[in-house]
Amino acid sequence: MAVKIRLKRMGQKKAPFYRIVVADSRSPRDGKFIEEIGTYDPNLEPSGIKVNEEAAKKWLNNGAQPTEVVGKILKVAGIEK
Repeated sequence: MAVKIRLKRMGQKKAPFYRIVVADSRSPRDGKFIEEIGTYDPNLEPSGIKVNEEAAKKWLNNGAQPTEVVGKILKVAGIEK
């Protein structure tokens, strides 16, 4: 089972809000996920980022691959592999 750390879109039209989730790579974008590890709100200035550092590091050490956008968010939050 390939596990990815990716964004789950929430919010209204033209006002997106994202949850950072750990999910099986085969599940749909807003579908079933394993664990929620943070949030990302691009509507705030500067963008609002909240990440559970322990959970993110645990999943990265267990082999979960972040998507390109989530990788950048984790880097801004100060979480490295």
